[in-house]
Amino acid sequence: MTEDEVLAEFRASHALLEGHFLLSSGLHSAYYLQCARVLMDPERAGRLALALVQQLPRELRGQVQKVVSPAMGGVIIGHEMGRALGKPAMFVERPEGQFHLRRGFSLDPGAKVLMIEDVVTTGLSSREAIEAVREAGGDVLAEAALVDRSAGTAELGVPFYSLIRIDVPTYSAEDLPPELAAIPAIKPGSRAAA
Repeated sequence: MTEDEVLAEFRASHALLEGHFLLSSGLHSAYYLQCARVLMDPERAGRLALALVQQLPRELRGQVQKVVSPAMGGVIIGHEMGRALGKPAMFVERPEGQFHLRRGFSLDPGAKVLMIEDVVTTGLSSREAIEAVREAGGDVLAEAALVDRSAGTAELGVPFYSLIRIDVPTYSAEDLPPELAAIPAIKPGSRAAA
């Protein structure tokens, strides 16, 4: 799948939003990718997962034993990646602020895990989810995401693969450009801003 084809999937599902958005990282942006919208069509979600699997080195795909994603944003794409790889998919949650495996999910000691996210901006959620998998005994081989919007700066401590990289500026509240400062910020994600 080409970059233009991926963006066409986002546009067709009205998942590429423009305005003033407060990201879960606490940063502000004029663009927001609502991956829940692009993934709500099972056929589209499956196509995107297959395309993301093709971004992974063959050797890595062969080593993966489990797919883990952080709730909420990574659950659907994590499930679809599990299907595409033919591996069990589970997720970590943070009901009290810290990610944990719950719902009877568990990992055998040393289980080879592929972490899956929808969008990576700063990498904070990913690092927290990776740490939860390690605490549960898993070995995170790599992370994959539909979208890398970190401008290539996310440090996850493991190899990182994305279907598409979108480099759009983000701003702290103190450094907003006038055109964004003039519009009230919307918080569209599933997690409270940092």
